[in-house]
Amino acid sequence: MSLRLQVNLIITALMVFFAAALIGLQIDNTRRAVHEEVLGANLVAVQMLSRMNWVDGFAGSAGLEALTAYLRRLGRVRANEITLYDDEGKKLYESPPSAYKIGREAPQWYARMVASPLDPKVIILSNGRITLQADPSRATLDGWDDLRPMLWMVLTGFVLANALVYVLIGRATRPLRLVVSGLRQMEQGAYNTRLPELSGREGQQISHAFNAMAQSVQGGALARLQAQEARQALAENRELTQLIQARIEQERGAIARELHDELGQQVTAIKSVGLAIARKSEGHDALIEQSARLVMECADQIYDGVHRLISQLRPLALDRFGLHDALQDLLGDWRVRYPDAGLSLTLSGLPDGLEEDLATATYRIVQEAVTNALRHARASRIGIHVEALADSLVLEVVDNGIGQIDQFHTPGHFGVPGMRERAQALGGSFNLAQIEPSGVRVRVVLPLKRKPEGQFP
Repeated sequence: MSLRLQVNLIITALMVFFAAALIGLQIDNTRRAVHEEVLGANLVAVQMLSRMNWVDGFAGSAGLEALTAYLRRLGRVRANEITLYDDEGKKLYESPPSAYKIGREAPQWYARMVASPLDPKVIILSNGRITLQADPSRATLDGWDDLRPMLWMVLTGFVLANALVYVLIGRATRPLRLVVSGLRQMEQGAYNTRLPELSGREGQQISHAFNAMAQSVQGGALARLQAQEARQALAENRELTQLIQARIEQERGAIARELHDELGQQVTAIKSVGLAIARKSEGHDALIEQSARLVMECADQIYDGVHRLISQLRPLALDRFGLHDALQDLLGDWRVRYPDAGLSLTLSGLPDGLEEDLATATYRIVQEAVTNALRHARASRIGIHVEALADSLVLEVVDNGIGQIDQFHTPGHFGVPGMRERAQALGGSFNLAQIEPSGVRVRVVLPLKRKPEGQFP
């Protein structure tokens, strides 16, 4: 039910109440007036007929005839029905019908409401009786004639007032209909909906509040759309980054295998030839022997350089033996290159057959974190902890260096962003925390089961 109809019904109910009270008051006044008139007329008629000195003088049939003739001359007494009977109960006279508003009667329901019945009055004669019965029909008809114009006036006023109230309420609730229409348009996605300047102080407040809300909703919808587009673009970028990293790792692996298989064999051959020349020239030609041994030393340096380059490009142990052995080899290389640094590695529960991209990401994050701690933070102690839980792989690298987190985000430094991107591309989390009094903790959590693309923590 609309607000307009509700208000109209309330006003209609109030009007009906007041109209009923007015009509009830009119009927009550009419009932009192009819009662007083009929009662008074009845008493006057009784007194007039009972106290006539000559009434008792009418005896016998001649007396009743004379009385009858008198009553006929008297005619009808207002609001009374007079009937004359002889001593045998024969009706000798009956009042004529009233000529006042002849042929018309008030409705029965109205007559019952305003007319109170009175008991008949009987005057006993020596040779008969007179009966007086109060007749309120004419007084009731007068009350009805007075009430009927009021009823028409009330009905006409009721209809006109209701029509006027309905129109006025419609004009008063027009801002609400505009608001409802605007809300429905916004519900359908038309967030650019605005209300016109409504009349009245409240209408202006409603229009201003609605327009401000619509502007906020539109801005929020636009922000959500932009955020969705940004998330989609980020997901696509991460997928592309992951594909690029996978391709880079493939190319690094291919280059590392080529260096190991081809260049390694060539360096080994050069060293073997130098060794043979040095042995044959030993004791015969010192210059040739010295040159041969110099070639052997250069071959050893080339082999060491190739070995380091292979480990940087793609650790062959990661493909052949898994993450556990690859990290052990990586730690051994660091200990050789940085003998003064205290390095510790803890591996717990690593499963066999770990996914290649997960193993590669873990290896590269550890490599980057330790390299940063050794080269830039000048850490003297570094702890590496890798643990496989039920559904995730937890990696922590903790150092006691002088590195500061706020310096890791300066332009031109891509180590931390690279680690974060590797973790998030696999659906994991990356956290960097400062340790007191000095040091940095890198914590990465990677899911053992890959999440669908586009879902990020």
